[in-house]
Parts: sequence; C-alpha cells; structure tokens
Amino acid sequence: MDKEYVLPDKVAKLMKKGVRIPNPCSVEIGGDVDIERISGRGVVLYSGTKLYGDKTLICADTKLGYEAPVTVVDCQLGRGVKLNGGFFKESVFLDGVEMAYGAHVRDGCILEEEVRVGHTVGLKQTILFPFVTLGSLINFCDCLMSGGTNSKNHSEVGSSYVHLNYTPNQDKATASLIGDVPTGVMLNQAPIFLGGQGGLVGPARIGHGTVIAAGTVYKKDCPEGGKLLTGDCGAASEKDFHRGLYCGVGRKVRNNIWYIANLLALKQWYLHVRPSFFHTHEFGRELCEGAVEKLDMALKERLKRFKAFSENMEESVRIGKDILTGEKKKSATDPEEDLFNNWPQLEGCFTKGLEETTALEKRDLFLGALNSGREAEAGYVKTIQSLGDNALSFGTGWLQTVVDRIIQEALDIVPSCK
Repeated sequence: MDKEYVLPDKVAKLMKKGVRIPNPCSVEIGGDVDIERISGRGVVLYSGTKLYGDKTLICADTKLGYEAPVTVVDCQLGRGVKLNGGFFKESVFLDGVEMAYGAHVRDGCILEEEVRVGHTVGLKQTILFPFVTLGSLINFCDCLMSGGTNSKNHSEVGSSYVHLNYTPNQDKATASLIGDVPTGVMLNQAPIFLGGQGGLVGPARIGHGTVIAAGTVYKKDCPEGGKLLTGDCGAASEKDFHRGLYCGVGRKVRNNIWYIANLLALKQWYLHVRPSFFHTHEFGRELCEGAVEKLDMALKERLKRFKAFSENMEESVRIGKDILTGEKKKSATDPEEDLFNNWPQLEGCFTKGLEETTALEKRDLFLGALNSGREAEAGYVKTIQSLGDNALSFGTGWLQTVVDRIIQEALDIVPSCK
C-alpha cells in the first residue's frame, strides 16, 4: 500500500500562517529559507514555485508563479509584487512590481514601485525607477533608467530592445545612464522612450524626454534630453580590426565616472530618504537593507568592470603606438595612459566617501522639508510628488552637488579624458 504523502514542514507552516498554496505538493522551500521573513497576509505561491536563500523576503499580497514556474533566490519582494514566471536572483522588487513569464533577473537589480515588465526579459545590474515599463523580448543589463510621473506617463523600452553591453575587446565597462538620479528620484521628469527593435550601445548617457526611434541602434550620448534620435544602419563597409586597440576611450571613461557618481548619490537617497517610508510596513527595514545591499553590489560590479577596462589600456597603447601616427596617435593613447597609470587614485575617488560629506546643508534642508508637511500614511510616491518647489530644489541640489563633486575630482585624476 502506498505511503500517504506528508507535506514538507516549511510548506505546512507557511500554509498555517496564511500563505495560500493551491498545489502544495508542487512547491519547494529550501532549507535555508527563513519562513519568518515571508508574510502570511495575501501571499500566494502557485504551482512550481521554488524559494531558496536565507535572505529571501516576501511581503504581503505578493503572488508568485501564476503564469509559469518561478524560482526566487535571495530576493526581497515588496508588497503586491507579481512575478508570474521565471528565475530571480539577488535582486529587489519594490511595491507593485509586475513581471510576466520568462523573466531572467540576475544579481544586483532594483525594480522600484510600479515597474511593469513584459514576457521574456533579461536583466542584470539593472536599476529601474518607479513606473518604468519594459516590453517583451528584451535584454536590458547594466543600466539605470528613470523618468515619468505615473503608470500612464512612464519611461518605456519597446519590445525586442537590447542594451549592448559587451565589446569586441571583451570588456563590460559599458553601463548606461538613461535619465539620472538627482532629478529622476523626484518623479517629475519627462519620460524616455526607447523604440522597439532597436538598441543602445553602452556606455551611453541619455537625458529625460528623449525618444529614440524604433529600429535605431544608437551609439552616442544625448544627456541634454528632449530630442528625437534616429539613425540608419548605413552601407556595409570593412576595415582592419586590431584586437586590443580601443577608440574613444575618453568618452567611455567619462560615462563610467558619471554612472558611478549617480550610483553613489542614489545610495545616499536610500540611506537618508527611503528608510522612513520602508519602516511603515511589515519587513520594511529588511526590504530597505536589501535595496542598499544591491546598490553596494552595483558599485562593486562597476568598479570591477572599470578596473578590468583600465588594465586593458596597456596593450591598447602598445598597439596604438605601432599603427597610429601623428595627432591621431596622441589623442588615442594619452587618455589610455592616463587611465592605466592612475587607476588606483581613480578607484580611491569612488571609495573614500565623498558622497557622505558633500552638500550636507542642502540634504538637511531637504529632509526637513520632506518631513514637515508629510501625511502620516502617505506612501513614497505620493509624498515625493507632493513636494513644493523649494524642497525639490534642495533635494536635487544636494544630489547633483554630490554627483558633480565626484565627477570633478575623478576627472582631475585623468585630465586627458575630460
């Protein structure tokens, strides 16, 4: 006679605390998962859900696996999150995030409030501010995107889009800043639109209000924003390729510096502004800690990739001096030598805590304005969008001064890259 099936202890305990599991025999809870970090209010684990990792956190009203099996590893999920199918690892999903089936979300991602993502999307080291919407069949790794004011007026990435983040010289110093942190966190900027069947070649900087037409692979910067950008593939051509030789290093260095400076400013926002909003609900402190951890992961990744890029400059200089001539040789090799010779000082500029000591008066003025007229039950989005002009000026001024100081000190270390 067959033995009667006995539910695993953690599955049974989750059901007892209120988690709805329609098919409990199909759910797997890893031995390292702390079920005390899973809310019993409104959480649903559909068939094929697998949870692993002692950092896994699930807040109220979250639903996993409605469309297809879901695997969650050491992620922190806010309230009302819907991950409908796919693989999710070491990332944070804040309140109201929704992702369709086929997702592949890896380390270091932060998806903020009300982000929407279509089916079959790959993310890694990706930060999306509130309301950002991604279509389907997208690869969007190593970038930060902001812009938009609500779920209808949002920044969007069209279907079949790719952020091109790996070079023929096999480096990934390619993170792109699509929007920014100092103005983007205020949730009042014009949306950005990246048209479908297109791509952005990193590292790039794109300003708020920019539209990149569908089918365009954009290879430049448009930090001023408010532009319609188009481009053609052009006629086919061929020329010699010298593996290890770089071109346009100055721009790549500048854009990496801009990206890291914005990450450092965003961490200050999460340390000084975000906590009071997280702490008003169950597991809020743990959710905030998870987000800060992901920002540290993002900073570590960018420094790792930037360092590897700098180490490639020695070979590029050698090749350049052999095959380039005249002014072209000087303009190509000077920035490369600057970066290679000064990497330790440049790395130190990002790690010595400049962001913690900059524009403190503006920071405190902003925090005072934020807290003075705040409704007790108002959430993050509503509170930020209700701020007056003075408060917005203090907040953006604080974060922009942080960004500007880090950029200035970094570029002073590699002056030929300015």
